[in-house]
Amino acid sequence: MNCKNCANSLQTDYSFCPDCGAKVIRNRLTIKNLLSDITERYFNLDNTFLRTFFHLFTKPDVVINGYVNGTRRKYVNPISYFGIALMLAGFLMFFMRKVFDFEMDLDAFDQGMNPEFTKKMKDVIYDYSSLSFISYIPVFLIVGLITLNKRKHILAEYTISVIYSLAQWSILSFFTSMFIIAYFPESFTNYSLTALLFMILYFLYVQQKLNKYSAWQIIYKSVLFTGIFFTIFVGLIFFIMIVAMITGHFNPADFVPAK
Repeated sequence: MNCKNCANSLQTDYSFCPDCGAKVIRNRLTIKNLLSDITERYFNLDNTFLRTFFHLFTKPDVVINGYVNGTRRKYVNPISYFGIALMLAGFLMFFMRKVFDFEMDLDAFDQGMNPEFTKKMKDVIYDYSSLSFISYIPVFLIVGLITLNKRKHILAEYTISVIYSLAQWSILSFFTSMFIIAYFPESFTNYSLTALLFMILYFLYVQQKLNKYSAWQIIYKSVLFTGIFFTIFVGLIFFIMIVAMITGHFNPADFVPAK
């Protein structure tokens, strides 16, 4: 008998391949087996996903430094973890549009926004939500390297901390967002702005764990990071609006406030 994953020769009493660690499958795939495999893989308390999720709250430095230093099997790798976050973000958009029939209020502060503008903006948010989330990576990466890199991580190493941090916050916010949409939909826009601030706070927490700044240093660097981040963030919004106008998604009349 051979392993179906690596073709290594196996004894008949083996439950796992000693070469690659894969589970030996002897039975045909059934619904029961499929559900059992999903439950074991993602909801078993000993599995790597839950271990990664909990440890990114309690000891993110161990997860991130472990991966950078070569520990690759104990935790979910950052790319896969980010993929899970994107999948949940896609589910969230689906639930908002198709299940809850959610109407996003972009004029939460009663600024008198043009209804045509808000309609087009909602379509952009829904259609490009995953792309906009991915765009956070270079922003956090650039600002973080400038302000929060005491350990002198190189670009690839620092990218790991950014990806893990953003993925972790996205996975957590999926559940809180679902709760807000289900029970307090009128508060979702305000919640989204608050969630952005907490995402930054979580990233700063991770960087503090990695770099071990003094109290004064982390306060100073947090203010510096937040200021540069929002400067770039606002600049990106203006850039996107200009590109949207050039490509015909928006026109100048859409920005005229409603009378």
